[in-house]
Amino acid sequence: MTRPLILVTGASGNTGSAVATELLAKGMAVRILVRRLDDRAQALRRLGAEVAIADLNDRRQVNGAMAGVQRAWFVPPYAATMAHSARIFAELAAAHRLEAVAVMSQWIASPDHPALLTRLHAEVDAVFAQRPEAFIAIAPGYFADNYLRLIDFAGLLGILPNLTGNSRNAPPSNEDIARVAAATLVDPAPHIGQRYRPTGPELLNVPEMAAILSTVLGHKVRSVPMPFWLFLKAARLQGVPAFDLDSLSYYVRDHREGAFALGAPNDHVLRVTGQPAEPFAVTAARYARLPKAQRSPARVLQAWLDFMRTPFSPGLDLARYERQAGFAQPALTRYAMDNGAWRSLVDAG
Repeated sequence: MTRPLILVTGASGNTGSAVATELLAKGMAVRILVRRLDDRAQALRRLGAEVAIADLNDRRQVNGAMAGVQRAWFVPPYAATMAHSARIFAELAAAHRLEAVAVMSQWIASPDHPALLTRLHAEVDAVFAQRPEAFIAIAPGYFADNYLRLIDFAGLLGILPNLTGNSRNAPPSNEDIARVAAATLVDPAPHIGQRYRPTGPELLNVPEMAAILSTVLGHKVRSVPMPFWLFLKAARLQGVPAFDLDSLSYYVRDHREGAFALGAPNDHVLRVTGQPAEPFAVTAARYARLPKAQRSPARVLQAWLDFMRTPFSPGLDLARYERQAGFAQPALTRYAMDNGAWRSLVDAG
């Protein structure tokens, strides 16, 4: 029997590349859609993926990439144009009669949230919900990557920056999110119309994560409260896009108010994949193997020097960024825990 061809967008990103890798490991035929042939795309091509170079905002290019495809993983580009790209993709998916489209959504997606990204996720969900016979939503909350993106601080300095106090989350790994997405595309029929929220297996706060990292790294790691303005500087030095940081500034408050602890942990990873969600220690160990986390006397010294210089590096004025980007706020905005409509949907689901 001919294997269905699965189109994977965002394959140069963390979750998209993980979804493509998981599907290839399961013997599926995969075509990745990327904007350029970077190192991750080349690695996936070596594993057997077809490569389509396309811009998700270009209907003609997406149409070409979708030729012969039966199923797809859609990660909307995290930019102000994401709803536009979703409409293009959804319309072409219907025209090509795709039998299943798994879409990266968000746990707190709402049209009333102050974060533009969250409002756009709600808009993207509404676009794909117009064709419910093919729509599957994968809606994680606050990723493990949000805590571990500064793993070099933990590896070299023994510091885990803490933006969220003692509030808890059951953070999903990119790999578990990918395993859930891949499973729904290997056998979509049981999953059509479902909304899955992958979580980690236990609720943790940052001090508890620091204790786990101490064991993983073999040296003491302390949870250190970090003002968001300083985190912005450190993240900008690591190349984190302004759009992502603008969104994160709102999610820190959601985290502190308990939005990501609500309903977590759950059994969605186990239910969909047949395997339990990986513990935070397993995720952390993968990050600890990254070159930037490896210790040597020279690298520790350099890390301290860089850390001391961080407060004097260029920052990011988020209010000005939003004004210059034209991010208009709704007349009334609500964070997740203050949003009765969202809470009702959560309670019902």
